[in-house]
Amino acid sequence: MDARLRQLVRQRAGDRCEYCDLRQDQEPLAFHVEHILSRQHGGQDTAENLALACHHCNLHKGTNLSGLDPQTGELTRLFHPRLDDWNEYFTRRGGEIIGLSAIGRTTVRLLKMNEDGRLQLRGGA
Repeated sequence: MDARLRQLVRQRAGDRCEYCDLRQDQEPLAFHVEHILSRQHGGQDTAENLALACHHCNLHKGTNLSGLDPQTGELTRLFHPRLDDWNEYFTRRGGEIIGLSAIGRTTVRLLKMNEDGRLQLRGGA
């Protein structure tokens, strides 16, 4: 992946994690340009398959495409930053990210968006 493509992804995201909405200036570690559909699953190095992610979300997402909805136990796909509107699946209460649907709840849980000091970084605690 070339520097121009990385820059496009970063600019498109407005220097925010496209999963948990953390701003780069709130996080001491550099954000990753991550594959939404991992290479392992056939994902390509294209703008449509790349998202800006904080290290926390990227490392917890890994190659996962789905997880179990904590409310229903049903297998549910994860939030897709290129296809889904963040505001349809999530809301914020202070620094906490709340899932508004099965996809939102599953993504919040799998990516552990509200754990490990993430609330403090987002300014909610």
